[in-house]
Amino acid sequence: MTGNLPGDAGGRLGLAGLGAVPEPARPGYDPRDLQVGLVHLGAGAFFRAHQAWYTHQVTSGGDHTWGVLASSQRSPAVTDRLAAQDGLYSLLVRPTHGPPSVGVVGVIRRTACAAVDPQPIIDALTSPDVHAVTLTVTEKGYRLDGGRLRLDGEIDADLAGRPPETVVGQLVRGLQGRAVHGAGPIALISCDNLSDNGVVLSRLVRDFAERLSGPDAEVTREYIERQTTFPSTMVDRIVPATADADRAEAHRLLTVRDDAAVVAEPFTQWVISDEFLGPRPAWEKAGATLTTDVAGYERVKLRLLNATHSLIAYLGALAGYRTIADALADPLIERAARTLIEQDTIPTLTAPDGLDLAAYSEDVLSRFANPALGHRTAQVGMDGSQKLPQRILSAVRERRSTGAVPRIGALLVAAWMRFLLGRDDQGGTLEVSDPMAGRLVQLLDSAVPTRETVRNVLAVREVFCDDLAHDDQFVDAVTYWYTALRDHGVAPTLQGV
Repeated sequence: MTGNLPGDAGGRLGLAGLGAVPEPARPGYDPRDLQVGLVHLGAGAFFRAHQAWYTHQVTSGGDHTWGVLASSQRSPAVTDRLAAQDGLYSLLVRPTHGPPSVGVVGVIRRTACAAVDPQPIIDALTSPDVHAVTLTVTEKGYRLDGGRLRLDGEIDADLAGRPPETVVGQLVRGLQGRAVHGAGPIALISCDNLSDNGVVLSRLVRDFAERLSGPDAEVTREYIERQTTFPSTMVDRIVPATADADRAEAHRLLTVRDDAAVVAEPFTQWVISDEFLGPRPAWEKAGATLTTDVAGYERVKLRLLNATHSLIAYLGALAGYRTIADALADPLIERAARTLIEQDTIPTLTAPDGLDLAAYSEDVLSRFANPALGHRTAQVGMDGSQKLPQRILSAVRERRSTGAVPRIGALLVAAWMRFLLGRDDQGGTLEVSDPMAGRLVQLLDSAVPTRETVRNVLAVREVFCDDLAHDDQFVDAVTYWYTALRDHGVAPTLQGV
């Protein structure tokens, strides 16, 4: 297992050089005192800025039982960088206004890479000292096929007994070891952006376990039913890719080099379904929300944050703005974003206990205005055909069920359609990345009247199901905005918002 290499006292962050870091930036604990109690699969930047940060806060409060084994799945690049620094890294927080701050996080005590050697991961999962596993492996890592486990050659090889290389294979082999050795209950916590992510993970783990054979198969399945929980979560923090300027800033503030630095905005949110049978970190002391209504928080995020993000991205890209912050600085785009929130999304929401929708909306706009994060409009606009159903179309349907015509919801759909054409208002090339772009652009380029073009796009079932193409009022609203954006551009169009 990696992660226990000597630190570099000659200028790189590590245990040996931690004393050179200014005291306010040092962790409020000795990382060597920590016992590994958590496993994380997917040791990328988001994990280090989010789940590890929450655990770091708990550890700073004096609970030293939650050190982390952090694993990567395919490339050892991240875990090797962490290992070379004794698991230490810095989190550079860039606010919308004011200077950045930095702090060293020390909760990662071991690292592993499944592609190199998955055994350290299995050993940790089997340990009775470990009580929870968190995952940020992206949707691809779950091997989903229609909501169930995709049975391919990799899964077959894991089932046949090779050292498991798939995420689900690692989890089930770890649970198998816990079942056999009586290691106690465990929580498997998906932190990926999947709706009902805990339910999804539970189904995949059970699909794999049902195919196990051998003397331990039945006891493993029983252990999963009786001693394993799958809390759903909702996570939120903007964590852009670390740039050379960020590493230079961290170096300046720390006085030592950090090759594993991550950068994030100040805002962070973690909503966790309170489903634990054994010990867990007191994440709520670091600001996490333990609740029975994760779905309510997820709905708020999708409609107030994600839909607004998409609207700003498409309008901004068409208007020639490179970043979300630049786009939101345009008063016309800001007004459109606020109108979407006030007229078409907040009316569809019931606030979970303790959440103020108006205040949350202001936080969203303030976060998007942060120029330090450099979120590109083209990047946020990627894969609209996959994102719009959850972000805006469900809200559109709810507004239509009350008889209201969601004008700005229709503007968002029209802006996405116009974005797919690949040219901004000045004729510049737009970076369009959407798995359905070829089919949709063919419809948009067809030589038929504009209203028919819009109706044909709304008839694409994979995006819009079967209803919206037959809703004449919604078709009219999208047609109005699409025609205006295509023929006149963003600025003249938004004068009418």
